[in-house]
Amino acid sequence: MATAADVRVGIGGWTFAPWRGSFYPEGLAHSQELHYASRRLTSIEVNGTFYSTFRPATFAKWHGETPDGFLFSLKAHRLATHRRVLAEAGDAVTRFVESGIAELKDKLGPIVWQFMPAKVFEPEDFEAFLALLPRAVDGRRLRHALDVRHASFATPAFPALARRYGCVPVCTDSEKFPAIADAQAGFAYLRLMRGQADVPMGYTPEAIARWAEGVRAWTGGARPRDVFVYFINGAKERAPAGAMELLRQLA
Repeated sequence: MATAADVRVGIGGWTFAPWRGSFYPEGLAHSQELHYASRRLTSIEVNGTFYSTFRPATFAKWHGETPDGFLFSLKAHRLATHRRVLAEAGDAVTRFVESGIAELKDKLGPIVWQFMPAKVFEPEDFEAFLALLPRAVDGRRLRHALDVRHASFATPAFPALARRYGCVPVCTDSEKFPAIADAQAGFAYLRLMRGQADVPMGYTPEAIARWAEGVRAWTGGARPRDVFVYFINGAKERAPAGAMELLRQLA
């Protein structure tokens, strides 16, 4: 688990053909891509867990292939979040949390619960869902990030509700989804999705510098808190370069 005022910067997944020969060296075996990526970035958000159920041995393998201090953020399975009545998600939440994610041990970062873009903020139902989220698995504390995508969540009531259950809103830099931040949250989770293919790092160095300034504000001051930043989706081929530039600027 990340220590206080820790910063993690990474990308979404590690298997993407356009990264071969640009981020990954020519000829690198596909089986070595996680090993390579995890030594140049400090975290990866795993998207595969959103669509598929993985075995405990797979999580243990990921743990073994990555260096000390590396963290994985896991997107929870969509069966838990893509439903009309979130209060009925208890079985799906339990299946995901008990699927073997504890095998990541000290490399288990936040769990991301991503909701449908059409899912409207219904406070009672959403609170019922938050009450289902466990605080720990096999004695290891869990941190939950809520990736909501409907404009109705852009109200002070949402982050206040999330905070009561120890959860944080995902702050998304996107043209399509609301950017919801909570200055009082226990940690920050950022997904940067405005990458441009004609910009070598997806974001300009000046834009990355502004994000770096924001990261320092979170990790400094009277109340230092952890920050997770992922360059993801938009111009995905540029994401590793953007993540490494942010790490460089923060160094």
